[in-house]
Amino acid sequence: MVNEAADRSEAAQAGQEAPERAIDLVSLYPQDMNIYGDSGNVLTVSRRLALYGYQPRIHRINQGDAWPDQVDMILGGGGQDHGQGRIIDDLFERADTLRAAAEAGVPMLMVCGLYQLFGHYFETIDGERLDGIGIIGAYSLGRPVRMIGNLVEHTDSFGDAIGYENHSGQTFLDPGVEPLGRVDADGCGNNGEDRTEGARVHNVIGTYLHGSLLPKNPAISDFLIRTAVEARYGQGSFDPAAAPGSAELARLDEAAAQARQAASARPR
Repeated sequence: MVNEAADRSEAAQAGQEAPERAIDLVSLYPQDMNIYGDSGNVLTVSRRLALYGYQPRIHRINQGDAWPDQVDMILGGGGQDHGQGRIIDDLFERADTLRAAAEAGVPMLMVCGLYQLFGHYFETIDGERLDGIGIIGAYSLGRPVRMIGNLVEHTDSFGDAIGYENHSGQTFLDPGVEPLGRVDADGCGNNGEDRTEGARVHNVIGTYLHGSLLPKNPAISDFLIRTAVEARYGQGSFDPAAAPGSAELARLDEAAAQARQAASARPR
């Protein structure tokens, strides 16, 4: 009984008894595109939403699953080449829906493999070409050298973003496409050459940062949350100062700061 009461108290504190404040989150292809801890992004967003007083409703969408009626945010991860091959037909069946959502401003985070497939195309190292759905103006090529290690990139909107890259695909942005950030050295980032990393189009973020990304980068998490909440409930509806779980949010932010410090100091 004590535990049940505690659970109810935590749920009430976290706003989980307020369905009118629901936020519908799509986890895109978690069976095939979830590598290097990318599922941690979903956990982070859902936990922070609850602590801010919203009810996260997670829709895990794999091949053939019905698309939800309401979608406020979409998160997708990375996968190996064969994983990308498995989901590509299904992705194209959903392409118009995803493009419309992106153009409508739905916040999205696409990591590694899905970042590549949100571009024009991805050509594997064996020469197989997988067409992308073209939301992000970019193309990717498989190369023999992997770029691996902790990475700090400098962004205009979120300060320094910190994560762990591990990819052999190299991505080249179309002229005019805004990168997520810039890196200080060659041999890392989008392609190891132009010192860019990731991309931003509408409210879509593409990136190679795993780790997973969002637990270490609360500013990006809260950008996605604020955008989703205000799109659904109106401008000004997201008020971090009124968060019922402010103490736990502060603890998470402190843990993130420690993780960022450790990752940024660790050599590649």
